[in-house]
Amino acid sequence: MVFIHDTEMSLRAAAALVNTLPETDTSGRDRLETHADLDAYLATFSYTGAFRRDADELAAVRAIRPRLRALWSVDRNNAVPLVNAMLRDGHALPQLVIHDHFDWHIHATEPDAPLAMRILSESAMAFVDVIRSDAWDRVRVCAADDCESVYVDFSKNGSKLYCDTGNCGNRMNVNAYRRRKARESA
Repeated sequence: MVFIHDTEMSLRAAAALVNTLPETDTSGRDRLETHADLDAYLATFSYTGAFRRDADELAAVRAIRPRLRALWSVDRNNAVPLVNAMLRDGHALPQLVIHDHFDWHIHATEPDAPLAMRILSESAMAFVDVIRSDAWDRVRVCAADDCESVYVDFSKNGSKLYCDTGNCGNRMNVNAYRRRKARESA
């Protein structure tokens, strides 16, 4: 499934932000507790505009994670009201922009909007594309029996089963191999 670059990057950023929640970590650790954690996220997923880098900004970004996570818990039709609420709450005002090394793409908010609202709105805009292209089956939770991480399957044939946050695919393949060998030797 091929989405335009800014949609794919926003979907990847949304999944990564959701995957900082404690319930997505096998150890139950929250991976967005400090400013350093937020800085690491922003180093990977660049957002333009104003950054306050204070406790309120960190708290606001942490607070939107459950709203984004909810998108992985519903079907396409039930995602629509969630996405619409995110767009409303983020005061989305889509506009074409060009900057840095990116060609024309959509920003959903003003550059001085709070970071959490920019993330929420841009994520919602990306999910609009997923809904409109009828690709909701690509919005997935990891199939590993011990993982709750989320991802969007960007593979050509839509066959990806496991997230990229851990070693889930390899771990599940090793477990299946061991079960097969145990059955063969029994």
